[in-house]
Amino acid sequence: MELRGVEELMDLLHACRGTPEHGGGPVGPVDLHQHALQTAALLRRSRPADKELQVAGLVHVIGRLLAPGDPARHARIAADAVRHLLGDRVARLVHDSAYATDRGPHVDADALTVRQADEAGRVPGVDAGVLEDWRTLLGLVAEQHSRLGVLD
Repeated sequence: MELRGVEELMDLLHACRGTPEHGGGPVGPVDLHQHALQTAALLRRSRPADKELQVAGLVHVIGRLLAPGDPARHARIAADAVRHLLGDRVARLVHDSAYATDRGPHVDADALTVRQADEAGRVPGVDAGVLEDWRTLLGLVAEQHSRLGVLD
């Protein structure tokens, strides 16, 4: 699936509400919707100038909706879905954050940052804002990617 616009992405992110974060079991401490918001908010606080990094944290969860029950494919499915709309860097961060580790010679610091926010973004009761707060930033990143595509 390739997302065609910000509205389609927003609809998908809204659909995360009530979806268990892990597997098909009961909703854990937070659902995918809250997990996405918390991850993005943590990245906004730690790296306020890096909009693509924040957006990657927000959208990294969509693979769980697009490929339910197949954890091995979540990161690739999510990356493929956002690449055309949000660009290669966001797609790479979404994919690579699933495998990022602080061990080994080839550490991608940005992917590791997303991974760390992903792991920390699971706290019940944390007010991470609302999804609508991210619409403008998603639009800006999509527009920037669109302009870069025209320049290539």
